[in-house]
Amino acid sequence: MPRVKVSVVVPVYNTGKYVDECAPSLLGQSLPADEYEVIYVDDGSTDDTLARVEKLADRHPNVQVHTRPNSGWPGAPRNLGMRHAKGEYIQFVDHDDTLGPEALERLYEHAKRNDADVVLGKMSSTMVRPRRLFRHTVDACTIENDELMQSMTPHKMFRRAFVEQHGLQFPEGPWFFEDMFFVGAAYLKAERISVLTDYPCYYWMKRDDGGNNTQHRFSPRFGFWDNVRTIVRQIKDGTEASDDIDALQNRLLHRNYHVEILSRAREPEILREDPAQQRERFEAARRLALEEFPPAVREGLPVVSRLRAELLEAGDFDGAVALAERVREVRARSTVGELRWADGRLVADVTLELLRGDGEPLVLVERDGKQWLDPELLAGVPGTEDGWEVRDPFRLAYAELVVKDRDREDWWYPEGDLEVRLEPAGAGRSRLVASGRLSLDPERLAGGRPLERGVHDVWAFVQLLGIDRMVRLTGDGTPGAPAAGPALTGGRLALPYWTGSGQLALDVDQRQRRLGSDTADAAAANTARGERSLPLPYVAATAGGTPARVKVTVAALTVEAELIGGTTAELRLPGRLKLPTGRHPVKLPKTDAPVAYAVVRDGALLRLEGPAHESGAGRRLLDAVADNRQVRRVRRRLGR
Repeated sequence: MPRVKVSVVVPVYNTGKYVDECAPSLLGQSLPADEYEVIYVDDGSTDDTLARVEKLADRHPNVQVHTRPNSGWPGAPRNLGMRHAKGEYIQFVDHDDTLGPEALERLYEHAKRNDADVVLGKMSSTMVRPRRLFRHTVDACTIENDELMQSMTPHKMFRRAFVEQHGLQFPEGPWFFEDMFFVGAAYLKAERISVLTDYPCYYWMKRDDGGNNTQHRFSPRFGFWDNVRTIVRQIKDGTEASDDIDALQNRLLHRNYHVEILSRAREPEILREDPAQQRERFEAARRLALEEFPPAVREGLPVVSRLRAELLEAGDFDGAVALAERVREVRARSTVGELRWADGRLVADVTLELLRGDGEPLVLVERDGKQWLDPELLAGVPGTEDGWEVRDPFRLAYAELVVKDRDREDWWYPEGDLEVRLEPAGAGRSRLVASGRLSLDPERLAGGRPLERGVHDVWAFVQLLGIDRMVRLTGDGTPGAPAAGPALTGGRLALPYWTGSGQLALDVDQRQRRLGSDTADAAAANTARGERSLPLPYVAATAGGTPARVKVTVAALTVEAELIGGTTAELRLPGRLKLPTGRHPVKLPKTDAPVAYAVVRDGALLRLEGPAHESGAGRRLLDAVADNRQVRRVRRRLGR
């Protein structure tokens, strides 16, 4: 009997239909069914959840169900599931999430190849923005790679012997951040951690009923602040203290300070919540910041975050509100150069920058040999009347381009990096910008594989001066219009265009877009060649690409044509057409104007002509001569 490679532990409680939506992704894995097990642990459900999972167990030998009295939190059922697990590795899955079909097989192989204690699989999510942690596959790293702190959910694969060796357990009962406590302990103990990014392993999606959104998390019952304190101390106990802002402990604590502490002092929360309640959270965050976080954590923040931390730790709630109101107005602007196809890639130069609320660039001002934060951003913020010094404008600054598969919620990273630099803005001022080249290869972008058929939107993420923004990559093109010519890549048409909101998007294999009337002008430049194919210079073609099949209409007849790669793509129709002798318009899908004319005689396609060709007397004479049987016999004998 094959050994169990992976145990999938799924805590369930009053899940209803979401069990049935999740189950196919667990039971349809590419890993053979006798090499993995699915362990459902019911936490005292009061609906039909238990009956649903028991029905799955009856039908599938690799499914088992365990029950326990209600604990009100997933920690206890996860612990019970671990105790029953027989797999070499344990993968945690929440009942309302799904796995990619090859997730377990790929994660296990990556784990074994690298002898990993913990494996992080690429996540696709509508709950959080894409994380740069999942940009590149990593064979082996340790907690020294502080980007691991970007992913603290338990939806990972853990070596069971490693978990048992170190006695790793989830806190039980109502314990907020129970997943962060478990994952943090694993990161600190692990000797080898692997990251798999070339395949979407885990889909963490927002439920339509909002049931997987955390609510009432600041309730004393859930111990929010006490639990943050416990996790901070866990990191401090497992690392060495240092005054160096780049020391490991301070880098790891940055995540907790930025997310759990500073969120209480920044937009949108401080501007959205009831002021009385928010003041309580603000004060609780202040106490925790002063008591548990070394000063080096605050000093290591970028300039705007450092100012916000100063206001928080000084107890200046009104000052934090004033700063939040100013920062809320800041937006990111993208500038896109000419889009074109080069070597099968869609390329363009891209620049990103931050703008103030008045639309002017956010600048740094030089004074007394130092750089100071834009005074317009600080207007009305107490304590900044003399300015706020920018010690390191590049502190934690970065920007990246990401491409979202609209149908599947997968995020992919194009080749190349964006460089952050200071650019003179005149009068002793400068602005921080990120620039580089978009290089989008439809045949390799999806983890080295072709993009799936569908629409893929291009986004940019920018973090400058402690202000981060996710922004649509937009240009000067007309919304709804093509952004560049179509391309034939891997036998499929790739159509770049500007969406209705002005965002750059790429439609692969005509999911929504079609070769439309915008191609007619270019096609009109073609001349008659006396052949059954017609060059279409408006379609870029990649060398070695297989033909793309496309439906065309010839007169009233719909036929399947081919677009064939070369220096430019060529449109080729079948040699026989059930049409009367004559000259018939050829239209692409959703096109009003013909892109060509098919000359047919006795059901045979003689040639394609471009729309610009007028069938005049000379051509009619040639056609008449060609119809003469004696002439055709003579020409054949002469080998003409």
